Formats: sequence, structure tokens, C-alpha cells
Amino acid sequence: MKKLFEIDDKVYERYDERNQLFCRTDVDKEYKNYKREVYEKNAELIKEKKQGYTRIDYALDSAAWTLYETYKVMPKDMIRGLGYYECYKSLPKYEVEDKKKMSEIIKRVASFFGASLTGITNFDERWVYSYDCNGKKIEIPKEYKYAIVMGIEMDPVAIASSPSVTSACATALGYSKMTFLIMHVGEFIRALGYHTIPMLNDTALSIPLAIQAGLGKLGRNGLLVTDKYGSRVRICKIFTDLPLEIDPPPDSYILEFCKTCKKCAEACEADAISFDDEPSFNTQCPENNPGVKKWYLNAEKCYDYWYENGADCATCITVCPFSRVKENEPKDFWGMDI
Repeated sequence: MKKLFEIDDKVYERYDERNQLFCRTDVDKEYKNYKREVYEKNAELIKEKKQGYTRIDYALDSAAWTLYETYKVMPKDMIRGLGYYECYKSLPKYEVEDKKKMSEIIKRVASFFGASLTGITNFDERWVYSYDCNGKKIEIPKEYKYAIVMGIEMDPVAIASSPSVTSACATALGYSKMTFLIMHVGEFIRALGYHTIPMLNDTALSIPLAIQAGLGKLGRNGLLVTDKYGSRVRICKIFTDLPLEIDPPPDSYILEFCKTCKKCAEACEADAISFDDEPSFNTQCPENNPGVKKWYLNAEKCYDYWYENGADCATCITVCPFSRVKENEPKDFWGMDI
């Protein structure tokens, strides 16, 4: 396999999810944003009658999160297809005779259920969280040898309105589509007689798995950058024991492009993105996991801006040339006075 990451093995350790800002908000009483909500200023912003921050915009955002938020609280044994029927239980396990063909089938299935990009790589324990948000140690059984990594395109018109709430709606809908995708692709694999661990942002780091699966490269903005959609994708993945053929990482000039582009750093209102010409091992905040050579994002500055903005921000995605968001894309998602 090509060398995809420059890692200092003396420093690198599996990432503890409790260090991630979304987790710290819920569990770290010492964290300055403990129990705060990104949308806590919504009533104040609605009164300002600012484009992209109206009562209707916030309603759309709430609707876009629906499936994802439902999935988070739903007992996982309630998520099932017809596999609990006796007639399905009696079906024999599907024996994979051609791993290449099975991989092609998986990609077709993933596309059918909404994936814009799909790649397959070997299971790599380096990217599995050491502990989850609740402090539970994460260990993946050895039979899970493959990772199916899927990317979902986010709406370019909504994203173009960043940093407004309508831009946040594109992210929210991306998460709900991710939820739909892992539920259905996971059930397809289980219906063949195999096992799955479906994941959104939980359990393992999405970006390095996506890079290994050939979906793209790590950009200056700290996000996956794909050739077709730039960073305008949400990533989900499934660990499985279904025999599959691994995708080779493609050649890409994205990394070299990021060294000189710097548009995302220039556009970032939080000053969270590095202007350094070259990636390095220099971390920017406690949330960064040291030991990998890259452009480290100052996640705290980014997240603090979300609170000030009253919604999450996607400006670094919007301005990336690979994201193919036209400069003259309408900034008003609705195209009408609301």
C-alpha cells in the first residue's frame, strides 16, 4: 500500500473520543462550553431578521436532523428489516466466491441507498477510538476485517449560504442521510448472513479510513477533500466480516494543491485554519491528536465561532475549489422573501 500518512509511532496513540469537542460539551464539566447549545442564540438572531437566520430557516434545520436524532435514541435492536421473520432466518448464509464481484455489489447497493462515493479498505485499528464519549473502552472483534466507507454529497446551494442556518441544514440533512445509509447497507449485509458495525462519527475516525478507501485526501481545512465534491461530503462507514476486495488509494494532487491554495484559511472567520506552507506535527489545541503530519485545525476556535454564529459553519467547504460551489451560487437558499 502507498504511504498515505506520515506518523510518529513514538507519539501517536488511538484517539480518545472524550477529547472531541462534541463529547466534551456533554461530559466535561471543566470545559468552558459544557452543556451549551450551538443554537442558543436562535431567538435573538431571529429578531434581527437577518437573511439565513429566520424562523423558517431554523425550522428547516430542525427537520433536517430528524432521522439522525431519532437514530441516536432508538434502541438498536428495533432497527431491522425482514431478517427477524422465520422465513428469512432459515435462509443459508451467502457464500462469497468472488470478492471483487461482491465489492461491486456493495458499491451498487450503497449507491442505491444514497451514497455518492464508496470505497473499501482493510480494517485498521489505528483509527478506532480508544474510548467512547462515555469512557467505555472500544475493542473491535478480529473477525471484522473490512471497512466500507461512504460519502454523501451535501447540497451546493444550501452550502453556498454559509455561515447561515440554511448552510447548517445541508450538514444536518447529510447526517440524516448517513443514518439512512448505514441502516440499509448494514441490513443488506446482515441479510446475507454476515456481521456489521455501522458507524456515523462514532467508534472510529472517518477521515483516515476514507483516505485509505481511496475517497480523497486530507485537506488544509482538516477535512476530507475528494476530487469530485471537495469537502462537500459527509462520511459514514461500516466494519464487516463480509469478504471484499480492497480499493487502491488513487493518485491525487490535492495535497500539493492545498500547499499553495490557502483559500479556506483566508476565508475562515475564526482564524482556525493554518497558513503554513507545509503540513507538520505541530498541534493547535488539546482536541488535536498528535503524531500525524498534517495541517492541524484549531477546533476550539472553530467551535467557539459556531456559538457566536448561532449555527455551524461551512465556509471552508464552500470556498474550496474542489467543492465546485460556484462563486455566483445564490446566497439565499429560498430565492424569495421569507
